[in-house]
Amino acid sequence: MRTTVNLSDDALIAAQTHARRRNISLGEAVSELVRRGAAAPAPAVSGAGAVPLRGRFALLPRRDEIVTADHVRALMEREGV
Repeated sequence: MRTTVNLSDDALIAAQTHARRRNISLGEAVSELVRRGAAAPAPAVSGAGAVPLRGRFALLPRRDEIVTADHVRALMEREGV
């Protein structure tokens, strides 16, 4: 199917690079990349303000305190670990 799309510069470069590496047309490369993105699992979102994942771990906002070994020991004792 023939259509016109506007791609950001970085997306176009990524698609062109993919096409060159696989020796396929730009249209085929864009189709492959869109299919991959559509097939990828959606990130888990548990409500508004959900913490985004980086790798396998959620990053929490910075706090004004430094976690020390004493903090960890107190938490372990409180949790019975």
